[in-house]
Amino acid sequence: MALTRDDVRGIADYARIALTEEELDEMCAYMNEAIDLLQPIREYDLTDVEPTFHPIGDLSNVMSGDELNAHGRSLDLDVALSNAAASQGRSFRVPSILGDEGGDR
Repeated sequence: MALTRDDVRGIADYARIALTEEELDEMCAYMNEAIDLLQPIREYDLTDVEPTFHPIGDLSNVMSGDELNAHGRSLDLDVALSNAAASQGRSFRVPSILGDEGGDR
């Protein structure tokens, strides 16, 4: 099933992408090539295969529990801060990402 120019125009409109007529032709060809690459997958017999909505299925937590040391922390504060480029008191000091107004925080 090939995509028409109207299909691609609708997809572009939905994604709020403005395409010229030339770009529309290029995108139509590109998307149809991508669909053609998926053709071998469409040949598999999937009649008894249930759809999956998440690749790991029912697996809900793959993280192990935190192990605390005698001070109630998993990593000593001094050790953590010793690897920081800059620190201030008990905190990491990082450059501001909001512009020049705030300086370093």
